[in-house]
Amino acid sequence: MIYIKSKREIDLMKEACKLTALAHKEIEKAIRPGISTLELDKIAEKVIRENNGVPAQKGYPGPDKYTPNFPASICASINDEVIHGIPSNKVILKEGDIISIDLVAYKDGFNGDAARTYIVGKGSKEDQKLLEVTKQAFFEGIKFAKKGYRIGDISNAIGEYVKENGFSVVKEFQGHGIGRSMHEDPGIPNYGKPGKGPKLEPGMTLAIEPMVIAGKSSILMLDDGWTIVTEDGSNSAHYENTVLITEKEPEVLTLG
Repeated sequence: MIYIKSKREIDLMKEACKLTALAHKEIEKAIRPGISTLELDKIAEKVIRENNGVPAQKGYPGPDKYTPNFPASICASINDEVIHGIPSNKVILKEGDIISIDLVAYKDGFNGDAARTYIVGKGSKEDQKLLEVTKQAFFEGIKFAKKGYRIGDISNAIGEYVKENGFSVVKEFQGHGIGRSMHEDPGIPNYGKPGKGPKLEPGMTLAIEPMVIAGKSSILMLDDGWTIVTEDGSNSAHYENTVLITEKEPEVLTLG
């Protein structure tokens, strides 16, 4: 079921999204060689809680009964880790790494979700292009995040742009609706056919998130039950925002 938010609900959701953006800004300031991903996690949790929010990912249920709940406030995925990397004091950032931070802030009954990929220090030209294409794929997608278009129009625009630039999209994971729950209908793949899927209506809120791989699209899950990596060891990037469908242009709520 797709939930159409009221003006009051949208106003509350905007506050959660502002908090998500604020936490990302503080993490970005802290990213440098020598810092651990656990330290970044603590920064995010401190910012969120000091602003009357809750880190929604902490304690999120695993995909099956054998997988423990997610133990951290952010997902911190490095280099060939696509998504759901678990922060640790043993994972120390190095010059030239790329790190994807995905975080969700919950405040006053609503969630704000955003992901960013950063280069640690000075990165390669190849990684810089990967990050740029991943980010632009989001903006190509939201050209169709308008009343009357369909989910498939967003998905197709993302997938085609990524393919044109020589990269691959992850097919097993996708964007999603968001609101009172972190994950709501509809699902938003990063590939597909235009004109397919649910029609977009004002009041829909969507987490649109290209996940892009420099090599082939095949992925694997690590033994922790959470971390997803590229099968060929190539680097991956992730860019996500929470988007509101309006009567006119889409409103990106997590840019801050």
